[in-house]
Amino acid sequence: MPHVLLAALLVASSTATAQTPVPDGGAPAAPQESAPAESPAPAPAAPAAAAPTPSEGSVSREELEQRLEATRQELREDIRAQTATQSVANNDWQEEWTEEKRKLELFTLDGYLRVRPTLFYKFDLGKPALPSGTPLGRQLWTRSPRTASEQTQAGANMRFRLDPSFNVSEDVRIKAQVDALDNILLGSNPDSAYSGDGRNTFTLFSENQSPSNSAVNAFKDSVHVRRAYGEVTTPVGILRFGRMGSHWGLGMLRNDGNCLDCDYGDTVDRIQFVTEPFAGWYVTPMLDFNSEGLSTEKANALGEPVDLTQSDDAHSLVLAIARRDTDQQQKAKLDNNQGVLNYGLYFTYRTQRYAATTETGVPFEDANPSNPINTTAPAFVPRGGTLYIPDLWFKYEEKSFRVEAEFAAQLGNIDGRALTANDPTTQSLRVAQFGGVLQTEFHVIPQKLHLGVEVGFASGDKAPGFGNYPGRQGTGSDGNTAPGDVEGRQYSCDTGGCSDNAIRNFRFNRDYRVDLILWRSILNGVTDAFYVKPGLKYSIAEGFDVFGSVIYSQAFYAESTPSFTSKALGLEADIGARYITEDGFVAGIDYGILFPLDGLKDTGLPAQELSTAHAIRGTLAIRF
Repeated sequence: MPHVLLAALLVASSTATAQTPVPDGGAPAAPQESAPAESPAPAPAAPAAAAPTPSEGSVSREELEQRLEATRQELREDIRAQTATQSVANNDWQEEWTEEKRKLELFTLDGYLRVRPTLFYKFDLGKPALPSGTPLGRQLWTRSPRTASEQTQAGANMRFRLDPSFNVSEDVRIKAQVDALDNILLGSNPDSAYSGDGRNTFTLFSENQSPSNSAVNAFKDSVHVRRAYGEVTTPVGILRFGRMGSHWGLGMLRNDGNCLDCDYGDTVDRIQFVTEPFAGWYVTPMLDFNSEGLSTEKANALGEPVDLTQSDDAHSLVLAIARRDTDQQQKAKLDNNQGVLNYGLYFTYRTQRYAATTETGVPFEDANPSNPINTTAPAFVPRGGTLYIPDLWFKYEEKSFRVEAEFAAQLGNIDGRALTANDPTTQSLRVAQFGGVLQTEFHVIPQKLHLGVEVGFASGDKAPGFGNYPGRQGTGSDGNTAPGDVEGRQYSCDTGGCSDNAIRNFRFNRDYRVDLILWRSILNGVTDAFYVKPGLKYSIAEGFDVFGSVIYSQAFYAESTPSFTSKALGLEADIGARYITEDGFVAGIDYGILFPLDGLKDTGLPAQELSTAHAIRGTLAIRF
């Protein structure tokens, strides 16, 4: 072995040194320069009686020993290198090295803690209380249950979000998202509520908040896992599989809800593969499991849940193609006064053949015939649903301005609209929806003053109500909407047929923020309307910004508004300030005022006086 030979040379060198006589005032001849440093040739021994002459050149004993020690050290290092090289092939050593590497970067953690104080004033717009039992489709805002004269609703909520990443290796990762105390209202779990021990009869004496326990003292548990998926980097792309967030473009239609002020977020069960066939071009095919229908999950008969039938499944085939620069590439181009052009297409194809209704049918057994489930199976109705959802995104940016847009459509058919076994199964519906957003931003004073205008629209139709919550019952016959309704389905069908079989109202994602009051809190998402939003932002100091905007909103059809006669919805002004530090602390305050217009008046009351609504939203957060 090589290191054995080197050891032998080291011994030989030591022996040669011991055999070389060095009389007082003399030294052996210097080693030849042509000899390699790794294996110097030993100097020949001089006769004992001979004394070196001055012309031969001489060195002291100390210098000679230093040279030999340096040679020995080089040999030792070579031996160690040879040993290490041979050890690489040893499997036990390789496993130990990998394990040590995992320990160094096994776990990374991101997330935030936020607390949001809020105060809403006159969000019912001063309208009189509706009679008890009025369908939700007619109600504009959830009023105080105590008295109709109570106009202020205030409180604070919080969320602790964790985004851990378990790095199995440089190429294999497991990612998750966990929310603790998600949007829980501060003070909502006093120890006297449902405690059962009789310690506090009155909540007045409560000094403790109990952990949230679903169906016991809260509507949801303290902790829930929102997402978990695997990510594998391969030589040709990135494979992801599991339950993950979904986001595209400006977030108008697909929004993962990862912003600090978001409340919802799109979460999908998906398998996807991200590849970059050309520099800057990304192609991502995806398979989404939207709904699996009936399964053995509730019965837990097999341990492993089984999808009982493929007929009631709703699946999507998705393809995203985008030309986009990374954040670093964008910054480099802008710093060099170059333009940044990014764009892409996100296309979804979704189908469903049958649907299980709320009506029960004949008894059934799960996949294991020897283990019957003591329940009855819902009846199946033909759905025959097909959706085509294209979404185009475009962005062009220079150092002095940015223009970004997103346009989407939802097109398709539903062959059978039945929701129960008693509904007609042959009445079909058409889906034709369009929506878009255009954002412009001009940097008037670099790093200081920014001006912008945003325009957005979401298609609608003349069906009463906006249609953000089509599952709410309208005040018309057979659950259809009637003039004056705020919400409800956007088609009109009964047992005799459909007088309106089209669903045309496009709905913005609820986490796409336009304002503080009208679309965010009262109507819960842009639909069946358009808006224009000029705004500005001024940076007072690094990390400290003030901003403001004015939003004018108008429905496309007067029949969709509560008034049934006017399209104008409201004029809202929002201002705010935000302070962000480098170590993750965020503090902000926002104030909004809504001036409701005639479209929000109750039907048949054109002279009705509406009250101005106000909102104050605060933010205290720590990002990590």
